[in-house]
Amino acid sequence: MSKQGKLWELFCVFFRVGLFTFGGGYAMISVVEDACVDRRGWITRSEMDDLVVLAEATPGPIAINCATFVGNRQGGLAGALAATFGMVLPSFLVILLISRVLDCCLEIRLIASAFRGIKLAVGVLILDAARRLLRRRKRSVLWGSIFAASLLLMLAINLFALQLSTVVLMLGAAALSMLAYGIGGAGGGAQ
Repeated sequence: MSKQGKLWELFCVFFRVGLFTFGGGYAMISVVEDACVDRRGWITRSEMDDLVVLAEATPGPIAINCATFVGNRQGGLAGALAATFGMVLPSFLVILLISRVLDCCLEIRLIASAFRGIKLAVGVLILDAARRLLRRRKRSVLWGSIFAASLLLMLAINLFALQLSTVVLMLGAAALSMLAYGIGGAGGGAQ
């Protein structure tokens, strides 16, 4: 395939991901994995797992960071630009369109119901991404305990409208992991 053909393919793949996936980066993870790992073999499953962690840790939306990484892997700087532009363009166009007609459309009961359905679908996509990542994780008592405690605390925060940021939960989980790693040593005693 020619370089221009590869750039066009990157743009089209990520344009479709951006256009047909609602709910932001977490909802897009399983779609990106399907397109880039399962269908095209552009990256491996292990690289996808690493990519999710890296995309989380770097500034910017996770889906755009994933597109940029895969694009760079496939076509260098031009590939990164093509994939990133493909991922961003649908959101820009949809938001531009919605901003023109949203106020009058939300009064229509069918459209309001469609948005409630989309909200539910986003939750399912996020759960699917989490399921895929969890299935491949190395299991340990510490990891499972931190995951379960964080999940229960986040549910409690939402159910009881507690004023505790999820960022505080993430920092607490990181501190516990580092503490356990320090106590167990680099040899994996915390496992």
